[in-house]
Amino acid sequence: MVSNINQKSLFPGLFIMIGLIFLGIFIKSAVVSFKSYDRVVSVKGLSEIEVAANRVIWPVVYKEIGNDLTILYKAINDKNRLIIDYLKSKGLEESEITISAPSIIDMSAERYQSQPSPYRYNITSVLTVTSDKVDLVMKIISSQSELLKNGVALLAGDYQYQTQFLYTLLNEIKPTMIEEATKSARESAEKFAKDSQSKLGKIKRASQGQFTINDRDANTPQIKTVRVVSTVEYMLRD
Repeated sequence: MVSNINQKSLFPGLFIMIGLIFLGIFIKSAVVSFKSYDRVVSVKGLSEIEVAANRVIWPVVYKEIGNDLTILYKAINDKNRLIIDYLKSKGLEESEITISAPSIIDMSAERYQSQPSPYRYNITSVLTVTSDKVDLVMKIISSQSELLKNGVALLAGDYQYQTQFLYTLLNEIKPTMIEEATKSARESAEKFAKDSQSKLGKIKRASQGQFTINDRDANTPQIKTVRVVSTVEYMLRD
């Protein structure tokens, strides 16, 4: 009778012991697996190229001063027509030229003048050239002094009216640049894995950095530097 009781109490304990052994093996395996999964290397890959701007925005600015608005408006209209004809003669289309409303300053209403102006009105007229003919516009800009012969003195050096050179074809070069950045990242990861006596596994996580477009330098704004940095995490194996 005692022997039967001992056998009955022995079986539950035995099952519990076996269960604990398997649980320990499972936990050990999970820890090893987790540690293996946690072994990663994070690297960055760079892709950078230089491209020529494919669009230019050129503000053509001049001023008129005087006391009679009627005369001033006629002078502005005549000069606007003269400038447009000049730009067209150089190869631009009239559709590439827009005329903004003139900006008028009434000098008699200015409170903070150091000394009175002999002219009442100061008018700024802006014609904006927006074109994909970047090289042509640059040539026109360099020869704009020809307008002086016709009595048109263009304003230069004003920070409000800076010529802009743009690059708008980013989508055409994105795939190649992303591929190059990813390749660069993998090369760095492979070197790290080799140095640490490991093998490079699959990609765990990857993020594409933001594309930036900047002037190559201050003297050549028509040349742009396009740059992207991708971050990639690779698994490492023994």
